[in-house]
Parts: sequence; C-alpha cells; structure tokens
Amino acid sequence: MQTNGNTILITGGGSGIGRELAHKWHDLGNTVIVAGRTQASLDETAAGHANIHTMIVDVGDADDLARFAKKVVEVHPAINVLVNNAGIMRFEDITEERELGDAEATIATNLLGPIRLIDGLIEHLKAQENAAIINVTSGLAFVPMPRTATYSATKAAMHSYTVSLRAKLEGKIEVIELAPPAVQTELTPGQSTREGYMPLDQFIEETMLGFTAEETPQEVLTQNVLFLRNAEAEGRFDKALEMTSKF
Repeated sequence: MQTNGNTILITGGGSGIGRELAHKWHDLGNTVIVAGRTQASLDETAAGHANIHTMIVDVGDADDLARFAKKVVEVHPAINVLVNNAGIMRFEDITEERELGDAEATIATNLLGPIRLIDGLIEHLKAQENAAIINVTSGLAFVPMPRTATYSATKAAMHSYTVSLRAKLEGKIEVIELAPPAVQTELTPGQSTREGYMPLDQFIEETMLGFTAEETPQEVLTQNVLFLRNAEAEGRFDKALEMTSKF
C-alpha cells in the first residue's frame, strides 16, 4: 500500500482505532473519509484536519450500505483504499436459550457489513491505481473468547474471507488484514482503561510501522497479537483458549 496520495475510506472512524488511523494517514498526506453512525463523533475525528471528511452510514443496515456505497463514490470519486474497521462486540451466554438480537447484530455489522461494502465498491476500486482493501479482524479470529463467541466467529470468518479475497484479487487490488490484540478502546464498557490491554497509542504506532514499510505485509500484526495469531501453528492453541476462556 502506498504511503501517501491515497483517498482512504474508513468505517467506524468516529472513535478508537478508526479515529487514530484516520489521523495518522491524514498526516502522511492522504485524504481520509471517516464514516459511521454518529455525526458528532465523526466531527470530533475531523476537527483540525483539513483533509478528513465525514459521512453517515449504518454498516449493519443493508439498504443504508447500498445507498452509502453509491453516494460516497459520487462525493469522493478518488477513493482507492477501503478500510473495513466498524465493528461491535457483545458479551453472550451461549449455554442456554436466549434472545439472539445481539448475535444477529454482530453478524450484520462485523461480517455482512464488510462483505456488502466490498461488493458495493469493488468495481470502482478495480479501476483505481494503487487500490487496497484493509479488513480489520482480531486476534480472536485465531483463538476465540468464549464469552464473545459470535464476535470471535465473525472475525474468524472475516479472516477467511480476506484470504479468499486476496487470492481472487491478486494483481488488481492489494488486500491487507489488520488483526489487533486486546486494545484499550471503548469497544466494550470499561475497555479503554482495562489493565493488560495494549494502550491505543502504542498499538497505533506499531501498526503504522507495518503500513509505512517498503512493502506492506499481508497481515499487519503487533507483537501483542502473536500469542493468539500463531497459537495453533506453534502447538499452543489449547493453552491460548484456556487463557481467553478466563475473561
């Protein structure tokens, strides 16, 4: 992925990882569009950054995504990078019958949302120079956290989908996976100050080393996520699952 001169669309750009990536890419000389459900949060991201623009979208709503995919290309026809960052994480008790609204919303936002947005923008992106798709997954794509079973499953599915997408788009669009560890953001209540989670600024600094490298790796990973990412290959899966099961 080229370092500057891009027009980058980031979903979930109103806070956390999306907001900080927007700032970093903006400061490297890129135009950035941050998209999300809450205008006030998006405005906070854009404040003081001349080339950060905002647009409203509900990634979990199929009809709104279809509308958005057409509109964003009309307003910003130079888009050449899509970052699927929006996501939700809900704690669940999967040991008994329950109301499945949280699980269904998680699937709609974390899995169907990126697939639908890629589909809506794929023809446009294939026509752009230096095009890239970045899918934000999680260390839990590789070792699930049973308390967030549906979230973990959607991230595992997005990892698999990203691998397939990369194979099919080779030579046309660069496909990158960003798999964060547990990071201090507001993804879940109290997470921004949770002990043992990676501070957001440290995560962003290490992540940007991958995106500014001479050749961007297929998977942008921090040291903190390798315990989960490589658990199965290194014969540590059961140990890692035991750890994630404690949360």
